[in-house]
Amino acid sequence: MASAGLEAVFLANRDKLLRFLASLGASDAEDLLHELWLRIQSAPMGPVAAPLPYLYRAAHNLMLDRHRSARQTAGRERAWSVAAVGDQERSDEPGADRILIAREQASKANAALLAVGERAARIFRRHRLDGVEQRVVAAEMGVSLSTVEADLRKAYRAMIELKRRFDEA
Repeated sequence: MASAGLEAVFLANRDKLLRFLASLGASDAEDLLHELWLRIQSAPMGPVAAPLPYLYRAAHNLMLDRHRSARQTAGRERAWSVAAVGDQERSDEPGADRILIAREQASKANAALLAVGERAARIFRRHRLDGVEQRVVAAEMGVSLSTVEADLRKAYRAMIELKRRFDEA
């Protein structure tokens, strides 16, 4: 039986075949090797004059088949996307409605911060938006660390309340 001889050559050179597939860039080299093994076992074959080169060629062909299949799938997906959405380019930019909503929410957030006091609003912006440590903010503004923490708690409460109102709307 010819496939028994081919299976023996495959098993003896499995690591070499795996390295070969990996060197070709196959991220799924193990899967390809397993598929090659299944084909060797299931296909009726005659004698193979040069079994190792035959296995290398078969592994290479399997990889090419996978690559072609993936390319065709990507082409179909692209074509479907164009048919479903149209040929226009999709933009990562938010739409005009989202920009208006974001501006309105930013305005409301600013008003909520100012409602807790100018100092608390400045401390919140320096710490949360600028990323400055609380102790540095305290030194910059000439207040104690506990004052910074208290003002941040006020600002956080105001922001949490505002977010709750946004979520309810």
